[in-house]
Amino acid sequence: MKFVQLLLVTSIALASFCKEPGIDLEIIRANYQKAISNKKLCQTMIENLNSDNDKDSVKLAYLGAFQTIWAKHTINPLSKFATFKKGKKNIEEAVKLDPKNLEIRIIRLSVQTNCPSFLGYRNSIEEDKRMIQSQNKNIVSVYLKKMISDLI
Repeated sequence: MKFVQLLLVTSIALASFCKEPGIDLEIIRANYQKAISNKKLCQTMIENLNSDNDKDSVKLAYLGAFQTIWAKHTINPLSKFATFKKGKKNIEEAVKLDPKNLEIRIIRLSVQTNCPSFLGYRNSIEEDKRMIQSQNKNIVSVYLKKMISDLI
């Protein structure tokens, strides 16, 4: 029964991802938190973001974030670290491409505050918090507002 439910949810999610020209940002935002506890959804989001031809800096940051979440779902410690490292690289690349983008900073802050400290990826927490606090009145997305309230 659980398999049928998972198959149904995955099919619906995949159908919604097949829109042209790329994955809708609201769908990505909605699935970001869910991917923490849903391995299949996390994998699907990574696959779809990797194949998205309309990938901008925000989608690159989300790809990196989903990759860091995927490290949680992986069993092999070496794979965990490699996947996390790849995600971190994508997030930092997105920040370099668009350093003033508030959503990218929210994504990076969410990863940095939730990753284990031994990974050494906590160097921008205060900087991102300051930027988010000074500009959060411009946010219209319900998902981003929720993310901000959870982080700050």
